[in-house]
Amino acid sequence: MKILLSGTASDSHTWNLVYLALFLEERGHDVVALGPCVSPRLLTDACRQHVPDVVVLSSVNGHGYRDALASVRALRAEPELAALPVAVGGKLGIAGRSGEAETARLREAGCDAVLADGADDLEALCSFLAARARVVV
Repeated sequence: MKILLSGTASDSHTWNLVYLALFLEERGHDVVALGPCVSPRLLTDACRQHVPDVVVLSSVNGHGYRDALASVRALRAEPELAALPVAVGGKLGIAGRSGEAETARLREAGCDAVLADGADDLEALCSFLAARARVVV
């Protein structure tokens, strides 16, 4: 699968993105890594340019919830990107794991998977990707 991997608008961290890119590439995926501090506009433009199968957003600065909400809303506002699968994960809130209300809002906005920052969540990401893998004939 072609995966567009991105940080969120306010997050300047890169180690999480490097780790995820390597993790995904080792599993055979083609990864287009946008890097940190990606605005919703830059994300939508990159999705049009690269035509990924899935978008994975990662944040570790504690503002991932707010940033991911803006990004996924921007994607869903574009007709050609409205059905593009999106997973978001990492440290999404300043208090640690997102609560049920935040997870529900992210899902309502269009996130297909809301993950945290543990090993179980990497397994959940792999399951999410496997469920969306295209069968090439």
